[in-house]
Amino acid sequence: MVNYSFSLITFEYFILILVRISCFIYIAPFFGMQNTPGRVKIGLSVFISFLLFQIIPKESLGYTGIVGYSIIVLKEGITGLLIGFAANVCNSIILLAGNLIDMNIGFSMAQEYNPQMQTQASVTGNLYSYLVLLLLVITNMHHYILRAVADSYQLIPVNGQVFQWDSLLTGFVTYMIDLFVIAFRIILPVFACLMILNCILGIMAKVSPQMNMFAVGMQLKVLFGLFVMLVTIELFINVSDFIFDEMKRTIVSMIKGMYVS
Repeated sequence: MVNYSFSLITFEYFILILVRISCFIYIAPFFGMQNTPGRVKIGLSVFISFLLFQIIPKESLGYTGIVGYSIIVLKEGITGLLIGFAANVCNSIILLAGNLIDMNIGFSMAQEYNPQMQTQASVTGNLYSYLVLLLLVITNMHHYILRAVADSYQLIPVNGQVFQWDSLLTGFVTYMIDLFVIAFRIILPVFACLMILNCILGIMAKVSPQMNMFAVGMQLKVLFGLFVMLVTIELFINVSDFIFDEMKRTIVSMIKGMYVS
């Protein structure tokens, strides 16, 4: 039987749970997209907070005055934002790969608005971003992200944060290294094929200098790049595995940086 009885102390505790969950929902991938209605985000945050309120042990907060409570609210908000940011920032891997592909095939000047990152992105980056988002839902990766913030209360209880900035910085630097490694793995087929095409065009420019290889090469790069992307689209499932594994590692790294083992 579920018993939702509130006193002033338990209500303050519920507000702190709601702050962490709502900050996470605001920035997390799939949940925090800008085209998701605000009422849906608020309703989901309140519903999850109600569920967690029943199972989280309620310990003494140990604060004095409104200033002490405000500091706890701020810490809970930072915790939720860091966990959500750790998941959301991994979307920049696929956007970087799309930008590099478009620079090689000639689509770099075509920009579209990406509602997930709330910034301008290339055409290929937007396409790959939506494919990753679709695979995230199909593979139930959004359930893992939601469980991560729920399970964070086992390691980081309310007002139990101990921010280890060195550990957080190390985790983010590791992500920056993996960002370029994974992005280059994604564009490697297109990059290798276009490099071969450039070599062929260079040889043809020497053999028949009367041909305008610059004008011919622009169309060939677009057609050849799109053809390689079409052929290698079936490998995108493996690409999403790389991104989701990095997402899991980054979330774990951020959570480890906020508690003392």
